[in-house]
Amino acid sequence: MSFSSFFHLALLCCLLSVSSAKTGRPSRPKGLIFSVSKDPSTLQYTTEIKQRTPLVPVKLTIDLGGQFLWTDCEKGYTTSTYSPARCKSTSCSLAKSAATTGTLGSDVISVQSAFGGARVTKSQFLFVCGSTSLLDKLSSGVTGMAGLGRTNVSMPSQFSNAFNLKRKFGVCLSSTSSNGAILFGGFDSSTAPLTYTPLLINPISTAGIMSEGEVSADYFIGVKSIKINEKVIPINAKLLSINATQGSGGTKISTVHPYTVLETSIYKAVVKAFVKELNVPRVRSMAPFGACFSSKNIGTAYTGPAVPTIDLVLQSKDVYWRIYGGNSMVQVSKDVMCLGFVDGGNPTTSIVIGGYQLEENLLEIDTESSKLGFSSLLFRKQICANYNFVAKS
Repeated sequence: MSFSSFFHLALLCCLLSVSSAKTGRPSRPKGLIFSVSKDPSTLQYTTEIKQRTPLVPVKLTIDLGGQFLWTDCEKGYTTSTYSPARCKSTSCSLAKSAATTGTLGSDVISVQSAFGGARVTKSQFLFVCGSTSLLDKLSSGVTGMAGLGRTNVSMPSQFSNAFNLKRKFGVCLSSTSSNGAILFGGFDSSTAPLTYTPLLINPISTAGIMSEGEVSADYFIGVKSIKINEKVIPINAKLLSINATQGSGGTKISTVHPYTVLETSIYKAVVKAFVKELNVPRVRSMAPFGACFSSKNIGTAYTGPAVPTIDLVLQSKDVYWRIYGGNSMVQVSKDVMCLGFVDGGNPTTSIVIGGYQLEENLLEIDTESSKLGFSSLLFRKQICANYNFVAKS
């Protein structure tokens, strides 16, 4: 999103101003939940909230690493409760003076409580007014983006502050036409025990537009090596580390990338090892994928196509994120299946784990403890469409 960098300073300062106001705190739900669907044409994940007065439905694209909520205010934005953000400090006043009046503001939003609760409403919820032109590459009917990233003004952070929720949220993206969910606040994961790995902070923002010294809002994890069929493949280990001065390298998770994107040398090593282990003839590639196969040569298992496993090895050899065939192979036509990884060239981030590889995985992003929990529901013969989030007792 091409927002000017002064928005970020204004957002942070104005959050402090708004949160310090002496307003009544809304009634506390046990959690909040977004129903999430996948657009088959754009492969984007979308949800719907209600905003403004009177409340109207607002369809949003989910951006796991997004810095804040933004909506289109140029077309049809009518409300009686919008307030432009007013900052009091000198630095905030300077930031605001550079901004177009009304770009940063607050309004009423309404979201669904989890665990059978009623809808709840929050006034003065901070967001950015974007322009209609920013909707060009988004799904039909979408009028903004739900930023869930690691910032003080992302939607999870504002929900935690407003409703006194735990600073964690669960993500379960469905691979079917049925909806998945994002749940804000704690939940009981005992039916699908999670493996945990630390969340890493990239000190340099990976956003297109950023303020000097701004840390990344994306969720990074520490991949140490990659295995295909439990065999380590040769890759440049330096690419797996975050460069503290440039912000390059490392591994992050993303919902705005439909498939996992790999730096070229990593991609070539993965494809070479995967093809060798699969040991079936390749067929003509189909964009955006580079390694494709005849479906008739690939069997099936309860975790999806019977292909070599791909392990992202984390803080130790015993902690790894295993990608089964259901998350690695994409059926691109009736007769052709492709490895669902994309050659990213020389990107800022060496590995971006995309939406397809996140589907049917239960994720818990815990910013308070700075860790990511994950569990493959395919391995447990479950799916996100009917996974039952249960409140912790």
